[in-house]
Amino acid sequence: MSVALTSTAVPTSTRSDKVRVMVVDDSVVIRGMISRWIGAEPDMEVVASLRTGLDAVNQLERFNPDVAVLDIEMPDLDGISALPQLLAKKRDLVIIMASTLTRRNAEISLKALSLGASDYIPKPESTREATAAETFRHDLIQKIRHLGAKARRSTVHTAVSPPLAPGHDKPRPGLPPAAAPVQVARRSFGLLQPKVLLIGSSTGGPQALMTLVAEIGPVIDRVPVLITQHMPPTFTTILAEHLARTSKRPAHEGIDGESIKPGRIYLAPGGRHMRIARHGIDATIALDDGPPVNFCKPAVDPMFTSAIDVWQGSIMSVILTGMGSDGMRGGKDIVAAGGSVIAQDEASSVVWGMPGAAVNAGICAAVLPLNQIASKLVRVFAGDRS
Repeated sequence: MSVALTSTAVPTSTRSDKVRVMVVDDSVVIRGMISRWIGAEPDMEVVASLRTGLDAVNQLERFNPDVAVLDIEMPDLDGISALPQLLAKKRDLVIIMASTLTRRNAEISLKALSLGASDYIPKPESTREATAAETFRHDLIQKIRHLGAKARRSTVHTAVSPPLAPGHDKPRPGLPPAAAPVQVARRSFGLLQPKVLLIGSSTGGPQALMTLVAEIGPVIDRVPVLITQHMPPTFTTILAEHLARTSKRPAHEGIDGESIKPGRIYLAPGGRHMRIARHGIDATIALDDGPPVNFCKPAVDPMFTSAIDVWQGSIMSVILTGMGSDGMRGGKDIVAAGGSVIAQDEASSVVWGMPGAAVNAGICAAVLPLNQIASKLVRVFAGDRS
């Protein structure tokens, strides 16, 4: 989960350019707090502050928001029940699920992603705790800004083709084709046979990871797979269970000091960085409770850079959809050591921040739609590095 250390400069906006936000939460305190935060931003505005999911469904056309911040637990109609009804009325509505950090709500949030929600955000247990509230504010504003701006760009082109749910691999309206950056970023794959697969992801990552691990069984059987997904505690526990079911391979949160073995998926636990260390002849997990990196904890860069000390240039890394630039610096180090980076393309990314940063840095051997990454990985690990 990210931590804001400094404010982020944003462009000024006219009223018509602002991202329109509907806040739906049964707590008047939470609604008021979120509304004040959004109102303080020059590029977004609150168009409705509602108490229940039923209110949101009934008044959606009236307020016509770009983004809905939707609580999970509400009277009359809860968030998970309101979600499909809202999307049925407005297919391109960006929905950010908000919930407290309970196992039940983590499960519901991940289910919501599969039903069409764009993202989720964990609410602090108490708004009186300054650090938790500031983290919540930073993360929420960034999610609204990036997802809402993309939604507004897409609606300009709705006459060309209807909007698609996040995670689809066809080009989305209003976005440039993926082929253009591929020509700029293309470099040769590393010459060494990769001995590990490292994956970093953030916004849109859970859906992308599910798609990917379902199709890379031959790779998992050959080498260990280590994943850092920007996610809080409890959520990573649930995600690891989903990855195990989807991949039909063992998957769990990394445990400090455990040996890293082929045939297994290791997920960085929420709230801790997952690094790789050498212990004798074994590669082991080293969990780090240090400060956030790139405003994130866990972060991708620590996993990427630490892996070089163990596997040198025999590393294949993948940077999937996500906000920010986490993974780019670590990817540079991997390439400098002789390893390779594959990035998800813009059209299939929910947010093209992390993979876009890697592409723009010129470190990628391939820039591919999500539905082509698995087959490429299978070929690379089988020896084809063309």
